[in-house]
Amino acid sequence: MASPAHADDAVSASAVPPGDDGRRETPTEKLDRNWNEILQELRVTQTGVQILTGFLLTVPFQQRFTDLTTTQRWFYLALVVLATVTTGIMVAPVSLHRWLFRRRAKAALVRTADLFMRVGLVTLSLVVAGVVLLVFDVVTTRTMALAVAGCLLVFLALVWFVLPVVLGRRRARGGELEGQGAEPGASPAS
Repeated sequence: MASPAHADDAVSASAVPPGDDGRRETPTEKLDRNWNEILQELRVTQTGVQILTGFLLTVPFQQRFTDLTTTQRWFYLALVVLATVTTGIMVAPVSLHRWLFRRRAKAALVRTADLFMRVGLVTLSLVVAGVVLLVFDVVTTRTMALAVAGCLLVFLALVWFVLPVVLGRRRARGGELEGQGAEPGASPAS
C-alpha cells in the first residue's frame, strides 16, 4: 500500500506523460530514482577514495619514508589533506541525507549531493594523479613523474569530464534514448 505522502504519485503515475527520457514517473519518483543512482555511485567512489586515503596514511610508517626529499614530504602531506578532503566531500551526501531525513527536502538533497559528487570527482582525479606523481618521483625521475602524472590527469579529465559532456550534448541534439537504437557493441553506422 502506498504511503500517504506518495499516494497521489501512485494514483497519477499512469497519467503522467513520458519525460524526455521516455519514463513515466512523478517528480517524487524521479527524485527517489536519482537519489538511488547517487547512492550507487557513492558506493563505488567511496570505496576507492577510502582505500587510497588509507594507503596514504600508512606511508609514513614505511622504512623508506625517511628517504623522501623535503619537497616529496610536503607534496605527500598535501596529498593526505586532499585525500581526506575528498573523503569528506564523498561522504557529505550521506551526512546530508541523515540531517534532512523526513524533512521533505529530497530535491535539495539530490541537487546538493550531485554537486558534491561532481566536486569530489575533480578532487579524486587530483589525488589519483598526485599519488602517481609521488610514486614515480620516488621510483624514477621528476621529469618522468610529471610526464606520467600529467598524461594520467589528461586521461581522467577526458573520460570523467569531457566524455560525459560530449555524450550529453549529443543526446540533447536528438541522439538516441536509453534502451533504444543500436544494439550493444554495434558501430554507430550500423
